[in-house]
Amino acid sequence: MVARVSASDEAKAVIAQLKQRFGDLMFHQSGGCCDGSQPMCFEKGDFKIGYSDVCLGSIEDCEFWMNKDQFEYWQFTHLHIDVTPGRGSSFSLEIPMGIRFITKSRVFTDDELPNLAPLQYKED
Repeated sequence: MVARVSASDEAKAVIAQLKQRFGDLMFHQSGGCCDGSQPMCFEKGDFKIGYSDVCLGSIEDCEFWMNKDQFEYWQFTHLHIDVTPGRGSSFSLEIPMGIRFITKSRVFTDDELPNLAPLQYKED
């Protein structure tokens, strides 16, 4: 299976620090609010997942969710989560650290497309 989302070593280190402080985490790819379309990190359960969201997989045991409508635009791309200096204007947990998560993407290859990890949906 080909993962739909991954994280850089730098992002993994930040996630580890945030987990140590906050416990279980989750990500949601923003759909344009605040800092535009960026990955936001929350304590697990603090962002309410709805039936219009889809889980692309996980990074560092943290589920990574995105709105289905936005996923239509991103469905053929691999998302690689990294960090960059600078404070974003979102509610993401890393913002007080003076950094923010950022999505880098690339189009899946023809060989990868038939082997993509399945999507997950909200359970009742």
